[in-house]
Amino acid sequence: MQAKDSNPPDGGYGWVVVVSAFMVMGLTAAVLKTFGLFFVEIQQHFDELASTTSWITSVTIVVFHLGAPVASSLCVQYTHRTVVITGGLLAFSGMALGFFGLNMLWLYATTGFLQGLGISFSWTPAISIVSHYFSKKRALANAIASAGECAFAFMFGPFFQWLIGQYGWKGALLIIGGIQLNICVCGVLMRPLASSCFLEASHCETETPPGNGASRTHKEDQSPITPKTFNWMLVRRPEFVLYAIFGILAAMSFFVPPLFLVPLSYSLGIDESWTASLLSILAMVDFGGRLLCGWYANLHVTKTIHLLAMAITLISTSLMLLPLANNYLSLAIFTGFYGFFFGTTVAIHITVLVDVVGMPEFDSALGLFMLIRSTGGFVGPPLAGLIVDMAGDYRAGFYMAGAILVLSAGFLIILDRLQQRKIRGSKIRTKPEKSTLPYPSLHILKHQ
Repeated sequence: MQAKDSNPPDGGYGWVVVVSAFMVMGLTAAVLKTFGLFFVEIQQHFDELASTTSWITSVTIVVFHLGAPVASSLCVQYTHRTVVITGGLLAFSGMALGFFGLNMLWLYATTGFLQGLGISFSWTPAISIVSHYFSKKRALANAIASAGECAFAFMFGPFFQWLIGQYGWKGALLIIGGIQLNICVCGVLMRPLASSCFLEASHCETETPPGNGASRTHKEDQSPITPKTFNWMLVRRPEFVLYAIFGILAAMSFFVPPLFLVPLSYSLGIDESWTASLLSILAMVDFGGRLLCGWYANLHVTKTIHLLAMAITLISTSLMLLPLANNYLSLAIFTGFYGFFFGTTVAIHITVLVDVVGMPEFDSALGLFMLIRSTGGFVGPPLAGLIVDMAGDYRAGFYMAGAILVLSAGFLIILDRLQQRKIRGSKIRTKPEKSTLPYPSLHILKHQ
């Protein structure tokens, strides 16, 4: 039985959780997003091909996704707080050990594997707990939390460039790892809702956020809003499968532009200082896109899945136009368009997942979605790197990403049609029988 007090507070201490998630997004996803600044440095240090160097990012991405169901399962068994703190320690370990930079395999294992696991254990529960705290304002809360990635990426672009210049790429990795320890502090602030705890026995860490009423003590009243076990059977639901396929294709594309934007600017002869500003521009417009789309989605004027489909279409168009840039100004303009529409996508794609599976299955669905999507993140960067090596031009990677995104939008359209068909079928089945007599009283007399 669902708890009477399981309705999300939609405010109160929830905003502290949103701010904490905002910080976690910045200290995880923003670091991954700006790692392109290390790409050329590492490639030149080890004298490797672009495809070989890109495997560092690829390993990070795939472990980030593969670790998501594990993180979700741990959230179900323990608390989101515990998993986030663990993730912060893992992220620090990955960067700190990457400082030694022994060889490419070492970087795959540290900056790739450990960092990816740390991001997974931090990002997954942070974004999940926000959805537990909010219902009516879920789209806005998710948008604000995810905007941490942009706000930090805006600062990290020039900051990481400065760190590399002052301490080299190895020293920069060590300092960044130390900064990521702040994830643990954010995790401490993520109080579990009473309705999100699980009464496995007589112990459960239940803390009712201030201003949301006294905590209920009756076992039935504290029944969880989510299942006590991880639900793997979601893969049998057609709606979830369609959305997961969209996720695979989107992941193949989303990690390519930040990876090759810096090398592309270098190939155009743009100075390093101006190149770092491109990442700041990307982060700034991304931030605006997330907040604006989150605010608009919160008005419930347009279905979120329709917003997502439109955003994906506009991103693919931007990626197809970006390679046409031949100087800093044109590159900055196309980068701005791409960043803005990317921000609108990230702001609502988690909200769409909730709409697809429902809140009771959300934790399991988020983990499975990330797991399945990992194949796209794993294949995307190396495939783009291979295409770049074959074409001898970084523009080829952007064309590949844009084309795949067009295909992903088609699966969103199919998903929406399937949902509409089920809604119509449900209305037909629940439609009451019409009485053949003009008055209900006569209908009753007929059967007496």
